[in-house]
Amino acid sequence: MYSIEPIGFVESPYKEKFAVPRQPRLVPSATSRVRLTGQANCLEAVRGIEQFSHVWLLFLFDQNLAAGWKPTVRPPRLGGNERIGVLASRSTFRPNGIGMSAVELKDVTIKGDQVYLELGNVDLVDNTPIVDIKPYIPYSDSIADAQGGYAEQAPDTIDVIFSESAQKALAKRPEAAMETAVIKQVLGQDPRPAYKKNKPDNKEYAVNLFDLNVKFIVEGNFITVTTIECF
Repeated sequence: MYSIEPIGFVESPYKEKFAVPRQPRLVPSATSRVRLTGQANCLEAVRGIEQFSHVWLLFLFDQNLAAGWKPTVRPPRLGGNERIGVLASRSTFRPNGIGMSAVELKDVTIKGDQVYLELGNVDLVDNTPIVDIKPYIPYSDSIADAQGGYAEQAPDTIDVIFSESAQKALAKRPEAAMETAVIKQVLGQDPRPAYKKNKPDNKEYAVNLFDLNVKFIVEGNFITVTTIECF
């Protein structure tokens, strides 16, 4: 038997899976950090890590572990209709529920006895368990002529506009500019299920970002943020 204990937890703006971008670096205005825990919560454990601009985060899809996995999945990039092997995908439902993301390392900070790794944007829900951290090494980890299969190109985005009431709700907040940018970039990826895209849809959706419940509708080729409420 093998057992894995988290060495830290992510702190991110994404309070639920529906809000999370499908890959890192798709929401450049967002920042996050890892809060180290246990024996890893010491400066000795990260000594020298500041030399690297990026790191690999290995994490657990903890919210999906109980659901198990199947040999095939329907990736959103294929419209949610075509099946492909789970090991040929980045599905969150995996044999061992382990994921990995390459993310920007901005700084190492310490507050009292707590050590943090300050990161750029991630594709992880808030409080995701981190099981390992490794430096990103450009000469070996970046492969210029690699092929991306069905995910060769970055996903298309959709325009996002804000209703007057949504603009007023954001304007009152001290981080209004940053939060506005993050909301636009998250919703611009169109977080709805893949089968909903390019079809009439009169449903109002909501995503939880920061301490906000952001409601939106899709109208043709753009998304309208209708209402923004604090939790």
